[in-house]
Amino acid sequence: MASDQMKPEAMLPPYRVLDLTDEKGFLCGRILGDLGADVIKVEKPGGDASRNIGPFYHNDKNPEKSLYWWAYNCNKRGITLDIETEDGQAIFKKLVKKSDVIIESHPPGYMDRIGLGYISLSEVNPRIIMTSITPFGQTGPYKDFESSDLTLWAMGGLMFYCGDQDRAPVTISFPQACLHAGGAAAQGTMIALYHQQLSGEGQHVDVSVLQSLVSNLMHIRSFWELNRAELHRAGQFRVDIWGTGALARMVWPCQDGYVMFSIMGGPTGASSNRALVKWMEDEGMTLDDIKRNWEALDMHTATQEEFDQMQRPIAEFFRQHTQAELYEGALKRGIMFCPVNTVKEIARDPQLKERGFWQQVEHPELATDIEYPGSFIRSAAGSDIRRRAPLIGEHNIDIYSQELGFSQAEIASLNQAGVI
Repeated sequence: MASDQMKPEAMLPPYRVLDLTDEKGFLCGRILGDLGADVIKVEKPGGDASRNIGPFYHNDKNPEKSLYWWAYNCNKRGITLDIETEDGQAIFKKLVKKSDVIIESHPPGYMDRIGLGYISLSEVNPRIIMTSITPFGQTGPYKDFESSDLTLWAMGGLMFYCGDQDRAPVTISFPQACLHAGGAAAQGTMIALYHQQLSGEGQHVDVSVLQSLVSNLMHIRSFWELNRAELHRAGQFRVDIWGTGALARMVWPCQDGYVMFSIMGGPTGASSNRALVKWMEDEGMTLDDIKRNWEALDMHTATQEEFDQMQRPIAEFFRQHTQAELYEGALKRGIMFCPVNTVKEIARDPQLKERGFWQQVEHPELATDIEYPGSFIRSAAGSDIRRRAPLIGEHNIDIYSQELGFSQAEIASLNQAGVI
């Protein structure tokens, strides 16, 4: 069970982070929290709108039971505060004095308009770092545009490469754009913290979701420079990086799902191809059409007819076996192969289990423990889930009374006025 105690060897325990983000920045705060920072999630009184994103624990549509909220906001404390009020802004500045980082995802100019922009807050705390995560960045002709995961995925170029060549581009089923940006924001924030330690200076880190997506395609130009090949959607097939136009299958149906296998020429794939052919022969298949000198197979010149000839018996073989049979057999024979896992299969994956990826996290309000996916980081410094995501205003008393010194009467008054 995950403990609420901070591991002494965690990487970022000295640092405090004020998290003002919506879905665009949740992952940034989660990563910093995983690494040991004291992340305080600041919500509007009544709770963040993203608490209404499903699915929900036991299908109970309750803002305290959103699995989405749980996943991206664990390892954070939580307070409520209306930063658009005068009192709320004064309280926020008190928090800034005691903090190292602010992460926010409001539209460009919003923080300046309410008097909480980077320049204003750096006067309160010259060491403060503000990381702003917005769809298109703080500057440029698109900075004020509205967006969605779909539009960002499309404008960032990744959608163009998703789907089948002879059909329109598609997006993937779970929103990804802001997760890319969240990872980039965590990276930028930690670099800014390093600079802060060297110089004593804070800075404004400007993260564009669009640019974080485009950076994933930075290698695309090399395919044209090396092979005069323009990449395109390939669906179940390997992208034609050689410019021959031939489609080599990578995703294959099997008896109970899908598997990944790719015919590769030359020394890279020869032993794998040969081992698969031997396995197929051992099971009684006649393979006169597929046998060849695999080392001599040149992917730069192989035709579609050649690939079809090789792929027909392989497809038949895969359809005769289950995913588990194929995976176990491939491992024994040294074949380059893997299953195409569903989420259910990922949850059962022995590799993730062995590495302690899944963690039991205590939910005292439910009188039970819930299994969470842990951090993707594993190091001697530790990155465990120490606490579940906060309830609405759960740490108001801890922070406003014990840390900022407000009396119970003052807290009650602020609550009555809708400030907290």
